[in-house]
Amino acid sequence: MAYFSAPGSPARSVFRVEEFLGVDYTNSPAGVDPRRSPDAPNMIRDVPGKVRKCMGWQTVERYEGRINGAHFRRGDTQGLIHAGGALYHGQEKLYSEANDERSRSWQFGENLYILDGKALLVWDGETVQPVTAAARVPVLTIARPPTGGGTPYEDLNLLQPKFTELFAGTATDTRYHMTFGELDETEVQVQLMQSDGSWVDKAENTDFTVDRAAGIVTFTKAPGVSPVTGEDNVRITAARTVEGYADRVGRCRFGALFGVNGAADRIFAAGNPDFINYDWFCGQNDPTYWPDTGYSVLGTPRSAIVGYSVVNERLAAHKDDKEDGRNVIIRQGNLVDSKPSFPIVNTLQGQGALAPFSFAYLVNEPLFLTKSGVYAITAQDLTGEKYTQNRSFYLNGRLLEEPGLEDAFALVYKDMYWLAVNGQAYILDGLQPLQTDPAAPYATRQYAGFHRTHLPARVLWEQEGALWFGTGDGRVCRFYTDPAVLTSYNDDGEPIACHWDTPDLSGKQFYKNKTFRRVMVRLSSAVATGLTIRMQERGIWKELGSDYVSARYFAWDRLDWSRFSWSGDQTPRLLTARVRLRRLNKSRLRLENDRLNEPFGLSELAVEFAEMGDYRR
Repeated sequence: MAYFSAPGSPARSVFRVEEFLGVDYTNSPAGVDPRRSPDAPNMIRDVPGKVRKCMGWQTVERYEGRINGAHFRRGDTQGLIHAGGALYHGQEKLYSEANDERSRSWQFGENLYILDGKALLVWDGETVQPVTAAARVPVLTIARPPTGGGTPYEDLNLLQPKFTELFAGTATDTRYHMTFGELDETEVQVQLMQSDGSWVDKAENTDFTVDRAAGIVTFTKAPGVSPVTGEDNVRITAARTVEGYADRVGRCRFGALFGVNGAADRIFAAGNPDFINYDWFCGQNDPTYWPDTGYSVLGTPRSAIVGYSVVNERLAAHKDDKEDGRNVIIRQGNLVDSKPSFPIVNTLQGQGALAPFSFAYLVNEPLFLTKSGVYAITAQDLTGEKYTQNRSFYLNGRLLEEPGLEDAFALVYKDMYWLAVNGQAYILDGLQPLQTDPAAPYATRQYAGFHRTHLPARVLWEQEGALWFGTGDGRVCRFYTDPAVLTSYNDDGEPIACHWDTPDLSGKQFYKNKTFRRVMVRLSSAVATGLTIRMQERGIWKELGSDYVSARYFAWDRLDWSRFSWSGDQTPRLLTARVRLRRLNKSRLRLENDRLNEPFGLSELAVEFAEMGDYRR
C-alpha cells in the first residue's frame, strides 16, 4: 500500500509505497494511484505487489520470410515453423505452398490441422499436405432406388468434389440415376456387394458406362437385388466440382473449437475475405469433412466476423464496428433430429472487435482488442443486451495511440495476457485483477498492466514452458526463464533499460513549498544489481546518485568476478540517498537500471520531504 505520514513534525511528510501494481498510462501523473507508475517500461510483476525488470530473449533460429506461426502436435518437442510461404520442421522445408500470412492450428487425433488463409493443411508428424488430398468422401444418400430418391444421409464436402450414393439394386434395372448431373471427368467408381457381404470393383466402359451430363450409370448387366436383406448392394462414387467450394474454408484465417453442448469437437472457421460475415464448421472430430450446409450468415454483409469467444457452452462471434450496434452474436449447439444445429440465441451491443489475433483467455475470461481497448465477455453478459467490460483502462493512454492495432497479436503466458504490436507488448496481469477505477464505472474490474519495449514479436507461442516469438525478419526467439541468472537480463545481447517513476509528489498541501530530503529504497538483492536515482526539478530530471554495489551478494554458482561481493545476505537491501531539492511545489522520483545482465527488483520505497511556506515562482 502507499500512504503519507508526518513523523516528528507537522511539516515533515513521507511518501511510501509497499505495493506496486503496474503502470497507469491513462490518468495524469498528478492523479495516478501511488501504487502505480505513470511510466515504468520493462518492469513486470515479480510476486503480487512487487515488481522487477523483465527478463530478456535470444534469437534461436533464422528463416527466410517473416514468421507467421508455430504449430505443435501434442507431445512434440519440435513443431512446425511457418516462415514466409513455407512450413519447416527444424530447418527442413516440408511444404512450400503456404500463404505468407499468420496461421492457426488445432489437433484432432494424431494430426494437426493448419489454417493459413489459402488452404486447410494437415500435418501427420512426417508430411504436410492440403486436406483436400485426403478429405472424406461423404455418403450422400442410402437406400436409393435406381430411378432416384432414397434417404438423405450426409451433405457434400466443401473440400473435395467426390460423393458416394448407395442403391438398393433390382433384378431388372440397369440405369442408375445419381442425385447430380454435370459430373467431372474423374473416373466413376462402382462396387457391387457379394453374397458374403464383401464388395467387388467394376470397371468403367467394361461393366458400365456413364452419362456424365445426366448423371446416369448404365450397367451392361443388371446388378440384381441385394444378397444381404436390408442392405444396399450398389455403391457408386462420382465427382462434381463446384467452383470455389474448397476456397470457402481454405481462405478462412482464424477459427475456434466448439460443438454441440459446448464440446470442443468441431472447428468453426471464418475470416474469408469473399464472405466476411459467413462461418463454416467441420464434422464432429473430423476436419477432413466440411458439409456444404454447415455454415451460418451472421449479421449484415458490410460487417466482418473478427474472432470468437467461448463462454458458458455458448459461442460468441465478434464482428467489427460496422454492424448496427449488435456486434456479438451468441449461438448454442444442439442436436435436432440427430443432426448438429447452432441457432442464434442472443446478440449483444458493445464495442466491435478489431484484431483477429487478439483473442485469448486470461483466468478463464475471454479477452479481445477493440478500438477502445481490451474487452472481456463474461457469463453475465450472455443473457443481457450489451457488454461494457473494459479490462485495459490503465494501459489505454498509450495502447490506443498505437497505429495498426488491427495487426496486434495476443497470447496468455503464465497468468499474463501479452498483446504484441509495433515492437512492444502491453501486458495484463491475471494475478492482480481486482483493480477498479472511477473513470471506468461499468467494468467490474481492471487488471494491473505492464509495458514491454524492444519486443519485435509478430507472433507469440509457448514451448516447453518458455515464451517464444517470431519476428517480421525471420527470427525465432526465446525468452529466458530463470530470474536468478544474470544472463537472463539482455535482449539478444543488448541491455534492457527499465525504470519506475512515482506519480507527482505534491504532498498534503499542493500549494506549499517542498524540500525533499531523503530517498529510501528496499531493493531486491542479486549477484549484480543496483540503481540510479533521479528526481524532477521543475520538469527536468536530475541525477541524485547511484549504487551498484550495496545490494550484491556472493554465490559460487553465479560468480562474476567483475561484480564480486563478500556479502552472503540474499535478502532485500535498504539503500538510501540524501537529497537537497528546495522550493518545489512537486517532484517525481525515478528508480532506474539500464545495465547489461543485471536484474532489478523493487520491494518498497519512501521519500521524505518537508512542506512549509507558500509556493511562489
